Amino acid sequence: MKTCWLDYRVLLRAFFVLLLFTLAGPALAEDRPNVVLIFADDLGWQEPGFAGSDFCETPHLDELAGEGMVFGHAYAAAGNCAPSRACMLSGQYTPRHRVFAVGSTQRGAFNQMRLTPLENERSLPLAVTTLGEAMKDAGYATGMFGKCHLTNSPQGKSEQRGFDVVKVSQHSLNSDDPEDPKGIFSITAAACDFIEANQDRPFFAYIPHYAVHSRLQGKKETFAHFRDKTPGKKHDSAILAACLADFDTGVGMVLKKLADLNLEKKTLVLFTSDNGGVHVSQEPLRGKKGCYYEGGIRVPMIVRWPGVVEPGSRCDTPVINVDFYPTFLAAAGAKPPVSSPLDGASLLPLLEGQTELQRPGIFWHFPGYLDGPVPRGRDEQFRTRPVSVIRQGDWKLHLYHEEWALDGGRDKLATNRAVELYNIATDPGETKDVAASQTEKRDELLDTLLAWCERVPAPLATEPNPHYQSGKRKGAGSKPGKKQ
Repeated sequence: MKTCWLDYRVLLRAFFVLLLFTLAGPALAEDRPNVVLIFADDLGWQEPGFAGSDFCETPHLDELAGEGMVFGHAYAAAGNCAPSRACMLSGQYTPRHRVFAVGSTQRGAFNQMRLTPLENERSLPLAVTTLGEAMKDAGYATGMFGKCHLTNSPQGKSEQRGFDVVKVSQHSLNSDDPEDPKGIFSITAAACDFIEANQDRPFFAYIPHYAVHSRLQGKKETFAHFRDKTPGKKHDSAILAACLADFDTGVGMVLKKLADLNLEKKTLVLFTSDNGGVHVSQEPLRGKKGCYYEGGIRVPMIVRWPGVVEPGSRCDTPVINVDFYPTFLAAAGAKPPVSSPLDGASLLPLLEGQTELQRPGIFWHFPGYLDGPVPRGRDEQFRTRPVSVIRQGDWKLHLYHEEWALDGGRDKLATNRAVELYNIATDPGETKDVAASQTEKRDELLDTLLAWCERVPAPLATEPNPHYQSGKRKGAGSKPGKKQ
């Protein structure tokens, strides 16, 4: 009976989708934009040319920025790859789908973890309606080209859930073809073929590249150009610049395909990255990939949508990648899924020129450990320890679970370091913790964060680790991890 009911539900959903577009007629399809989502891997906040690099060259992204809106306070919903992608494709924060990390939340020296980390899911649960499924239900042709990174277990094959055309490889972070580093050009060619094949109907093309994830690669001639270039004061890595330049060439191929097919004015193009950078310093931001300081989660972002977005505009309202799902559905004139709650907000008001979104803040939740310190990190052992974070307006608060659970919680905030508070407008590098002096703002954000944790729910790590050894030297008991 259960199988029959599931089959019936699928058929009923398909019937209503077909009925919707039969009644709406061709005008509806013509009015709705195509959507192209270009996703870089491990690309830092200021590494593209338009974002401020004095060494890397990204002429196609720079052109896209000039034709669209640059978001100066755009965030990934997690500090590394898999959870960020899970958040974006589900429209949900990490505690809903419980993809908190790549592989495991217990990464590093277990005897240095004061708490037992919460368990991690490696794939999106089947109950989640993915962005691909939602766009397909809205009548869009859907395709995914590149890195999925959410299929580490038999449950929840994300690339099969809502995408009509798929070109993904779970493990091919590197290409052996010197003319196609990181698979940039084969991924792009497949995406362009999909766009051309569906030029007469609305389409959603999701293009998550492997670039610029390590191992960095570039075409021989591209690398030679940057090897011979005078280093900049911010950036000087020739191999990073080469990999990014080849990625940018791929972006240019997609933009040219849209222009050649006269689809530019009909297409919303969004470019961003899955987390903060890792290959070079993220200064003036603190930290890098894997942490929840700005360097680990702040990302470059552009939206081009002719006729809606003002060319050459900028938005400094904080946004996060769980916002993409409701934004694309709103642009398509489609309703959100009933059975799969969305945590983000539609960005349409910002794209149309407004400067605020009505929501209590944006949130991060990581109840585990990631090995390897980051520049100006909280300690020398981990990129991050269990933490929950809120950004509300100019303010950002970090709540560290170890001190909260084991060192007196709210009663000892003055001394236990459970909370850090920063004004990102005046201190984007998170150099001055003002939790002790701005107690009213601290308590306001802390209350909002704890209320969110209870509502979602987002359980904090609170169980003491019986194997914790206080004072053990750095690295003792650790197992080196390759996953980032």
